[in-house]
Amino acid sequence: MPIGLLLADDHPIFRQGLKTLLEKEGFHVLAESADGFEAVSLAEKLRPDIAVLDFSMPRLNGLDAAKAIHGVSPRTKVIMLTVHREEQYVVECLNAGVKGYVLKSEAATALVEAIREAHRGHAYLSPGISRIAVESCLLRTRGEAPAEILSPRELQVLQLIAEGNTTRVIAERLSLTVKTAESYRTGLMAKLDIHETAGLVRYAVRRGLVKP
Repeated sequence: MPIGLLLADDHPIFRQGLKTLLEKEGFHVLAESADGFEAVSLAEKLRPDIAVLDFSMPRLNGLDAAKAIHGVSPRTKVIMLTVHREEQYVVECLNAGVKGYVLKSEAATALVEAIREAHRGHAYLSPGISRIAVESCLLRTRGEAPAEILSPRELQVLQLIAEGNTTRVIAERLSLTVKTAESYRTGLMAKLDIHETAGLVRYAVRRGLVKP
C-alpha cells in the first residue's frame, strides 16, 4: 500500500509540481492545503502517513501546524520543507517532534528519502543542515540551552498581528478575551523591545512566521 501524503504550501504551482513528482515516486497524495489551519483539519480527517509542511504559511505556520497535527493524528509523521537553514528553525522543529527537515534548495531526492525514512520511524535532516543544530537540540533537551524568547502562544499572536488581524479577530481566532489578546500584544512589545506594530511585522518576517 503506497505511503499516504498531505502536502501543505501556499504556492499552488510549487505544490502541484511537488504532487506530480511524489506521485511518480509511488506515493499517494491524499490532499493538498494552502495554509496551516486547513492542513491540521485535513490531517485529522484523513490521518495521512506523512504531512509535508512549508514553514511559512498563512493563518498558522508550519511549526504550530506540526504540533497541532501531532495532537489530532499522532501516527502522522511531519516533514518540514522550507527555505530556512538557520539553526533556530531546525531546533524548534526537532523539539516539536518533526521527523524530517528538508531544504527547498536541495534536490528532490532529499525529500523522497526523507519521506521514506520518516515512514520507517527514522529522523532525516537535509544534507545542507549543520550538525550544530542537532547538537543544540540535544543540549536544549538536557536543559543546557536557553529557552526561546517567545512562547508558542506568543508566536501565534505575533503571526496573526503580522498578518494584519485586529486584536478582536486575534481574540476570536485563539479563543481569548480581547483583554487577554491585548495583553499578549503588549507583552510582545515589551519582550522584544519593539514599540510599534510595524516593528513586530518586521520581526515576524525575520523569524519566518510570515512572508514579506
